[in-house]
Amino acid sequence: QVQLVESGGDLVQAGGSLRLSCAASRSIFSLNVMGWYRQAPGKQRDLVATISSSGTNYADSVKGRFTISRDNAKNTVDLQMNSLKSEDTAVYYCKARYGLRDYWGQGTQVTVSS
Repeated sequence: QVQLVESGGDLVQAGGSLRLSCAASRSIFSLNVMGWYRQAPGKQRDLVATISSSGTNYADSVKGRFTISRDNAKNTVDLQMNSLKSEDTAVYYCKARYGLRDYWGQGTQVTVSS
């Protein structure tokens, strides 16, 4: 199966920036769709951004502030987060689709202080 490891979560002040990274155990070229999701306490896990051979998609709440990208040589998918807001506070998860199955990382905590 596919193993995913997220890193880069931290405590940051509102208006600041963070860059999250998701390392995959296999070539991301073989993974049709990869994405970032987030889950705040007591809330559902929501889509943040996805990336595929067709391009990128973003949740309305992060458009213009977040950028998803991938590095095929490093087998990573990154999420650059700028102009962070308190409502961005959540555990951020990386997801990959391989075949008909979805694979998830363990998550990385992002806390934005106001």
